[in-house]
Formats: sequence, C-alpha cells, structure tokens
Amino acid sequence: MVIKMKLERMIGILSILLQKEKVTAPYLAEKFEVSRRTINRDIEALCMAGIPLVTEQGQNGGVSIMEGYNIDRTLLSTSDMQAILAGLRSLDSVSGTNRYAQLMEKLSAGASNLLAGDTHILIDLSSWYKASLSPKIELLHDAILSGHKVSFTYFSPKGESKRTVEPYDLIFQWAGWYLWGWCEKREDFRLFKLGRMTELHTEELFEKRAVPLPDLSVEKIFPYQYQVKAIIQPEFKWRLVEEYGPESFETQPDGMLLFSFGFVDKTSIVGWIASFGDGAELLEPAELRQDVLDFAEGIRRKYSNTLS
Repeated sequence: MVIKMKLERMIGILSILLQKEKVTAPYLAEKFEVSRRTINRDIEALCMAGIPLVTEQGQNGGVSIMEGYNIDRTLLSTSDMQAILAGLRSLDSVSGTNRYAQLMEKLSAGASNLLAGDTHILIDLSSWYKASLSPKIELLHDAILSGHKVSFTYFSPKGESKRTVEPYDLIFQWAGWYLWGWCEKREDFRLFKLGRMTELHTEELFEKRAVPLPDLSVEKIFPYQYQVKAIIQPEFKWRLVEEYGPESFETQPDGMLLFSFGFVDKTSIVGWIASFGDGAELLEPAELRQDVLDFAEGIRRKYSNTLS
C-alpha cells in the first residue's frame, strides 16, 4: 500500500509539473499532505526514473522539468493509460463532446492500441438533466479558468436567494455536481449544487484567494440530527440495501427488518417512512410518529375532498 501511495504521489507531482512551469517543495508537500523531506525523496526518485527535473534555490526558486524535454510515453503502462481514458470518457459524458477523447489521442500518439484497450469500465457523469447541466458545467469551468465571478439564483431548503460567487472547483460527489467557491453573501466558502442553480451568468474578474479543500465527509455535509429506527416489511429489503447498505438493518426472527440509520431532518424522515405506505412503521424518534400520522391524514383529506 505504501509503495502504491508513493507511485500515485509521484505521478501526481509529475502531472503538476506538466501543468505549471515551476512549483516549490513546500507547495507540493502541502498539496499531498506529506513532509518536505518526503517530497525531496520523490523528486530524487523521479530523476532516477529518467525525468530531468531542475531544482533552483533562492526567492524565485523551485522545481521544474528541463525545458524542451518530452516525456517518454512508456512511463505510463497500458493499464495506466486505460484508467486515464476511462476518466476522460466520463468527462465527455458531461460535456456532450469528444474533446477529452481527442486529448487522449494526443497523449497516446504512436500507441493507438491503448485507445482500443479495456472498455469494461463505463463511467457516465451526466444526469437525468444533462440538457440543462452541461451548459452550467461549461460556463463554470470557463469562469474558473479565466478568473471570473459568477452570479445565479439558488434554491435551497431555506428558500430562494441571489448569489455572487468566486468559483474555484467543480466537484462530482454523491451522484451530483457541485461548485466550491467563495460566496459574497455568506463571506465564506460554500458548496453549491448545480441542479439548484438558475439564471447563471459570468460577472467581473476577481483576484484569487487561498482556497481550502472542502470537507466532503458525510458528517460535515449531511450532519445527522435524528437517529431513526423502523420496522420494514421484507419485500422492501432491496430498497434498504440500495439506499443505505446491508448494514443498515437486521432481519428479525419473524422476517421483518429492523432498520437503523441517521437522518438530517424531520421532513426527510416523514417523507421516507410514508413512501413505504403501510410497509414501514417508525419506532424512533417516538415524537415523530404523530408527524407521520398527520402527514398521512393530510393526504387522505386532500384526496377525499377530490373524490367527494
């Protein structure tokens, strides 16, 4: 595992050096969350592997690849290139173009057999809303690269608001696309779901600031407020496995499923329990049993009035 992590870090360092003319060892150490000594050893290992790196001391010093050097494509194995191709194809699924596949052709020039390699990993990063999502991704990506602010109307559980944001990163997480940026309204970094944005526009240029990496842990983004326990009928086992995993329930002697999991808010709990019809019973929190009953009664009254 340590060797694998070192190899991945060295490939990461090389990737950064291909994109930037010069970087410092402290920058790389912070980027990969290792010590400066570790980065120096990685740089020595890259030099031993035949990559001519130049290290300059002083105020404007840093590490760079020797000017005019072209990387030997045998540095990346067939499996490496296939993994890169799978990632590039997944980006094409969002943009609706083949620009990334064309980039792959450039990377693998003279080794076209790699393009026809393993196609058993198919990644589609688009969504049901691809027609509206792709233009947002393209606009935001261009704004990030060019350093322009963006403005949009944002819809959240707390209501509708106008936002102006310095965009820094596009993130695909939890089966959805998000923007990580500095929000002028909140005066802090925030994560915005692209599907909740409308009226998206590019605004004036901004001076980029130091950007912390977002904490994408479930505990941070979706902090649990309620611990739910419910009895679920066995025909809904597939739902529990798909939505929360096989560890989320225990099969009881009578075949019923005892479900236990954390939920973010009361509305989610009530709606989720109600979605099973009479196939689920909420046990805890006990105080929400009345909310479920009121929810069901409200539906009953609405449809009773329609039918009467």
